[in-house]
Formats: sequence, structure tokens, C-alpha cells
Amino acid sequence: MSDIVKIIASFNTGRDPERLAMKYKAMRSSPFVFLRGTCHLFYERLPRAQVLDDAPPVWICGDMHLENFGSYKADNRLIYFDNNDFDEACLAPTLYELVRLLSSVLVGAVDLKLSRAQALALCHTAVDSYAAALAFGKSRWIEAETAAGMVRDLFDALANRTRAAHLDRRTVLKGKLRTLKVDGKKALPVGDKQRAAVTQFMNQFAASEPNPDFYRILDVARRIAGTGSLGVDRYVILVEGKGSPDGNFLIDLKEALPSSVMPHVRVPQPKWATEAQRVVDVQRRNQAVSQAFLHAVEFNQRSYVLRSLQPSEDRVALSDWDGKLPRLEAVVNSMAELSAWAHLRSGGRQKSSIADELIAFGNRKDWQLPLIELATQCETLVMDDWKAYCEAYDRGAFDLTRAKG
Repeated sequence: MSDIVKIIASFNTGRDPERLAMKYKAMRSSPFVFLRGTCHLFYERLPRAQVLDDAPPVWICGDMHLENFGSYKADNRLIYFDNNDFDEACLAPTLYELVRLLSSVLVGAVDLKLSRAQALALCHTAVDSYAAALAFGKSRWIEAETAAGMVRDLFDALANRTRAAHLDRRTVLKGKLRTLKVDGKKALPVGDKQRAAVTQFMNQFAASEPNPDFYRILDVARRIAGTGSLGVDRYVILVEGKGSPDGNFLIDLKEALPSSVMPHVRVPQPKWATEAQRVVDVQRRNQAVSQAFLHAVEFNQRSYVLRSLQPSEDRVALSDWDGKLPRLEAVVNSMAELSAWAHLRSGGRQKSSIADELIAFGNRKDWQLPLIELATQCETLVMDDWKAYCEAYDRGAFDLTRAKG
């Protein structure tokens, strides 16, 4: 595609060059990472299809794929497994969500060492599980006691991890004080001006909280996380929490940008006070219990989401399926069910479909096969775009140092 450079470069304009270079390099590594890094391109390329337009509107996360599920500590102090990325959230036909999940299975098959038949079997698992969960009409959730297979393995690993061990991964302990580990992999240094601005913001935020001392800043760094959002203004903040050294907490502060899905959706959207308010409100509606410290805030006169830091390690290790397809089927089944439960849970809010409409849609049998066929078309488009991207990347079209010069 001759326009691949223009589209991707235009979308990423204004991002932190150091982290953006990391994103571009990662996207070169595989079609699946490319898919994760180009949600905007996926929906721009998504073919108009009756199967999508006929689906009832719901609150979607917008960037549904195999890596956007993980565990997190909720504001009730319990740990859940759920969808955890709502940057692209908007009101859209429900199958916009599912077609991206199915496409991620097909595109990710090479990385996961899946045969074509196995990848298609997982797609059938996803649509069947999603339809059944909608038809049942009751929202549920996944926690340690209800998890199975690789999701249960994740919970078991987290149960054996202490707060000190969690902190040790991200910080350096000197005596009784911790500082962030600035290793170029999870974090990058901040300048004095950035540090002062974040500190001032957190002090103002803390003043409005019941326990201001909890948010006393110990250190700040630029956070490296995700793929699609790499380069967006984002910080990891080490705060006093419940006391040094092992009661400290890690906070994530990330700029909220407009949803890249919304321009490609015909469903009218409500007016939001800020982009962060959109992200936070949809996350609160869709998750059974909200992530800890979740707030929509204003920093540097821009919109940001403040929340507890969720380590990238707190995701299911999909590569550990060990050639046993039922292990992957159980994970995909959980992801599809979680999506359906989120749509039911947020039903009837600001023009989203009510439960009766979603139950009726789940009972229909006419959309499953056309959706899988559409996902195979999307797979072809993604693969073609990735090949074009690789050619452009290899000839230096995404070399930020050269572009700067």
C-alpha cells in the first residue's frame, strides 16, 4: 500500500520520538505486533459489511486483541482477570469488538505456532462463547476461584508474589528508600522540568484525597508499555503508599487521546467532558470492578488517565499452550465471555443496547460464519499492510533520526 507511510506517520505525529522509535521497531517484528500497534489502520481498512452494521450498538473497548486482557488489582483490593485497555473506547456495533479479536487470532497464529485449522477453531470458539454468554443474559466475572487453565495459572503466580517482589522488578532499593529502575526497557529518565511538573500535579491531586501522604512522590520516569500507545505522554510514578520500602505503590499517568475507532463508526457518540472521562467511564461500566486508583485528571492542561500500574507480566503467557489446543481454547473462551459480560453490564447507558436486545442477538445464528469470513478478509489486509510497512521501514521511511535531520 503506497499510503502506509503517510497514514502511520500522520497518526503518530507529536509522540515522544524515543519511544515512538521503539514502537516502529516492534511493529517490524511480526504481523501480530503490527496489528497491535495500528488499531487506527485496522478500522480504516475494515470492509463495510452488513454483518457489522446489523449488530446492536454497545460500549466497546475498541482495541480488542489477545494481549489486551490481564489481571489487575481492583478498588476492592481483590484481583480480577479482564479486558484492561479502554483508550479506544466508543459506542459501536458489538461485532466491531469481536472482528478485531478474531483477526488477532488469525494474524497471531504464526507467533503462537498455530496451524490454520487451529486458528479457525479458536475463532469458532470465540463466536460460540460470545453468543452463548449474550444469550444467557447475565454478566459474570473471572477471579481466582472461577478461573481455569492458563488463566488460573496466572492467578496462582500472582498469589505467590509479594508486594516487595513486585516492587523489586521495577525499582532499586538503597537502604530503606526505593528509586525507579530506569533501564530503557520499562522506563526512561525524565528531565527536571517534567519531574517538577508531575510532582506539582501529584501534590495537587493528593490534596483532594483522604490520605494525601499516600501519594507523596519518591520518583518519576517515562513509562515504556504497550505497543499502540508507545510514544504517548506517559509516566510511572513511585509513591509512598503504605510506607517505605515495601509498602510503596506504582502509579501510571497516561495522556488520553481521541478514539481512533470513532471516526469509522456510524453510531452517534455522546459528548464527553474530556477524552480521559470517556476512557474512565467506559472502563468503569464494562469491568465488574474498577481498577484501583482509576481517575480522569487534567495535567499540563491536557486530559490524562491516572490508575494503578498494571505490569505487562500480569497477562496470560499464551505461548505456554504447549501444543494443547484446549488450553488456548479455554483462554479465548474466557476473553469472548468477558466481552459479552462487559456489553451486558454497560447496556442501556447513553444509547447502548439493553439486555433484551443483546440476548436476542446472542440467540441469532446468522452472523457467526459471516463474521469469521470477514475476519479472514481483515487478516489479508493486515498481512498486506505489514509487508508494505516492512519494506518502508527497511528503506528508512520510519527512521526518526534521519527525518529529524
